[in-house]
Amino acid sequence: MSTINIKRVKTSEIELKDRLVSIQRVAKVTKGGRTFSFSAIVVVGDENGVVGYGLGKAKEVTEAIAKGIDDAKKNLVKVPIINGTVPHEQIGKFSGGFVFIKPAANGTGVIAGGAMRAVLESAGVHNVLAKSKGSSNPHNVVKATVSALAQLRDAHTVAQHRGVNLGKVFNG
Repeated sequence: MSTINIKRVKTSEIELKDRLVSIQRVAKVTKGGRTFSFSAIVVVGDENGVVGYGLGKAKEVTEAIAKGIDDAKKNLVKVPIINGTVPHEQIGKFSGGFVFIKPAANGTGVIAGGAMRAVLESAGVHNVLAKSKGSSNPHNVVKATVSALAQLRDAHTVAQHRGVNLGKVFNG
């Protein structure tokens, strides 16, 4: 699929829950010594098909998290969820991070690593099999997971895009 259909969402009409994925203390070496600041990557979602991520940097941990939440609310995408799982297998890529997301049967749960799990649970996916390949850097994994979720399409969208009825999508 060459084009990614990212569906932007307005934050005003939905209740979002935030999840801290990772926080790092970073140091800048200056003439007077080391200056420490904090970088936080945060995922927000309504657990009903809307998810976004953001990065916040500040001198204090709480300020970094608050900035990350504000940034995440500006980058929300709509994800199709069918029966608590994703509609089809999908590969997501960002920089060195590769993720593979696969639908799972009811009762399976979220089988995914730390950063990927936060994104999938915030999106409202309850049953999914996922594998992270390549970079384990939380920034790359989160961005690759959101990329994979943004590329997902449900059967109605595919039928509309192809200009055929829904039965033809499944039966050829």
